[in-house]
Amino acid sequence: MFQIIGMVVVLAMVFGGFALAGGHFNIIIEAMPFEMMMIGGAGAGAFLIGNSSKTVMKTLGDFGKIVSGPKWNTKDYSDLLALLFQLTKTMKTKGVIALEAHIENPKESSIFQNYPRILKDHFATDFICDTLRMMTMNLEDPHQVEDAMEKQLEKHHHEASAPAHAMQSLADALPALGIVAAVLGIIKTMGAINSPPEVLGGKIGSALVGTFLGVFLAYGFVGPMAARLKEIYDEEHTFYLIIQSVLVAHLHGNAAQISVEIGRGSVPSKSQPTFMELEEALGNIQTEA
Repeated sequence: MFQIIGMVVVLAMVFGGFALAGGHFNIIIEAMPFEMMMIGGAGAGAFLIGNSSKTVMKTLGDFGKIVSGPKWNTKDYSDLLALLFQLTKTMKTKGVIALEAHIENPKESSIFQNYPRILKDHFATDFICDTLRMMTMNLEDPHQVEDAMEKQLEKHHHEASAPAHAMQSLADALPALGIVAAVLGIIKTMGAINSPPEVLGGKIGSALVGTFLGVFLAYGFVGPMAARLKEIYDEEHTFYLIIQSVLVAHLHGNAAQISVEIGRGSVPSKSQPTFMELEEALGNIQTEA
């Protein structure tokens, strides 16, 4: 919602200020279609040249996140802590054999099925199961496990953040593409150098619309959108860091309840359950069990 309001404010303040200063829109309106064709078309082409098809499709697919925000909500973080509590509690009290039934086929697991949104996230599910599987194979050095998890997280975050980097590269390129459009406009103007001053003035004004559009789009829209996407990807990455925190804490020999409390400390403040809320949720799980 705030993003839409921000876009309206940008447009209103820039063009409203131009109108109040006595500016006339006729030159901008006449030049806009051609300048947008050159700048927008060149920007789209450069975007396709500079990125893989996977990044291009992911950027288009994640565009809605700029307004909707991260995919994980408060309940998802509570569910994650509850899921990790059940898995680590099972491993500690019932042993590796009891845990294997859940991590070998999580879709059929009675534990995982209670948390369908987490189960639907392939990386989260695989990350949990693969790490627990390593533990069952006697890889019990917390530092080794943490290092292996860190490498997986870095790779995933780098790949997931590709659209934000791609959009930022586009934002960096747009001012230069605006200059390209302006130079072409000046070339066109020089071809009519013998025209009256009022005609030359109109042609120069049309050329400068290209520079304006390139800078305006870069710093008013595309750059902020890239920054917003990066912020969202970073927050979504926190979800997976919590998995690492809890499982490493478990490897250090902590009780399941202590391990998830350590993980709770990594939950973003706006989505973080209180100590008592988590205590009550875990108590309900133990009662049902």
